[in-house]
Amino acid sequence: MFVSDNYSVGDNGHLLAADYDTVALAKKFGTPLYVMDEGMVRRNCALYRDSINKFYDGKGMALFASKALCCREMCRIAADEGMGLDVVSGGEIYTAVTAGVDAKKLHFHGNNKTCAEIEYALKVGIGRFIADNVEELGNINRLAGESGSRASVLLRIKPGIDAHTHKFVQTGQIDSKFGFALETGEAEEAVIKASEFANIDLVGAACHIGSQIFDIMPFEKAAEVMIDFMADMNEKYRVNLQELDLGGGFGIKYVDGDDPIEYDKYMEKVSVTVKERCKERGMALPFIYLEPGRSIVGEAGITLYTVGSVKRIPDIRTYVAVDGGMTDNPRHSLYGAEYDAVIADRAGEPREEKVTIAGRCCETDLLTEGVLIQTPHPGDTLAMFSTGAYNFSMASNYNRVPRPAMVMIKDGRARVVVKRESYEDIVRNDV
Repeated sequence: MFVSDNYSVGDNGHLLAADYDTVALAKKFGTPLYVMDEGMVRRNCALYRDSINKFYDGKGMALFASKALCCREMCRIAADEGMGLDVVSGGEIYTAVTAGVDAKKLHFHGNNKTCAEIEYALKVGIGRFIADNVEELGNINRLAGESGSRASVLLRIKPGIDAHTHKFVQTGQIDSKFGFALETGEAEEAVIKASEFANIDLVGAACHIGSQIFDIMPFEKAAEVMIDFMADMNEKYRVNLQELDLGGGFGIKYVDGDDPIEYDKYMEKVSVTVKERCKERGMALPFIYLEPGRSIVGEAGITLYTVGSVKRIPDIRTYVAVDGGMTDNPRHSLYGAEYDAVIADRAGEPREEKVTIAGRCCETDLLTEGVLIQTPHPGDTLAMFSTGAYNFSMASNYNRVPRPAMVMIKDGRARVVVKRESYEDIVRNDV
């Protein structure tokens, strides 16, 4: 009936999320409201952590891709579950460090790290830099020297893999803003250059082939390509590439038709490929990193809205306007992302009306189109599923709309982990 089995219908007909009445949550905390099921988040973390222990003898670590949902409480939960963090900005580093996460378990990604961000990362003792270009390597080396430190670096490699996903979230092919290309010799030149720098320890290679991927095969192929690259570089230049970051991008269920693989299956399959390829190449098994983000938090989150109006345009469509929109979830506006939704007040009733859910912004602001829901009325609570990833983290104040609060639900209580913004918050930095 729902995208995940942690949703059900209560005796009063209301939608329950992990046994919590979502209509009651909306009344208590207001809408729009991000709701995260902490139990599901922790179970997903455990799947990745335990799969590395089971299938790869514990020689690896899962890194939560914090860009999917970056707030202090989420950083604490990931660390508590034995994960490191993939961070992509000074702000994400600051959030993690001030949440109490050990900086040595942070890996700093990004295609255009500023010198100020690199300095800050070195200052807090970042675990790994994932270097994207030669200019960045030079900056890391110079700034590490000036601070009297050394930087451990993995090179971001484009393995040339077709990830069978939306072109906006493909990142492993040659025509990508990220990383060093294999086909042009750019990656090999980066190895040579990094090896010459006095303040850099080149420890491995990283790749990321895309997002929302349902097929294991591209990950297996990427592992083969990356092992061959590392073995070639170790033999040719006597470097010691011993760490392999295979990225993330594991798909989740947004709507019927999405068929994600059980997340521990990725490591089960990829570990076989890595072991076989390393044996063929006479290479020691590398320490492996995975970077799940969306698959940790996506299905664990819903967003609750209040219906403001219903506009039925005969023979065209029905618009259901809610009190949120692209300010709390820009994904449909960006690349046509689809979502499932229900009227939370009558979740057990048949979904008989096809609607377009419209946001409140002065823009072509739609949250999803052509979704079947129960007959909507003004004042209803509408729940949109699988909004735990890339909603809060991509939210904005367009039209000076305050960003929603976020609550975590667990063990019989709901607690606020991000406060709702006020108008005072919006003008705080105005002068």
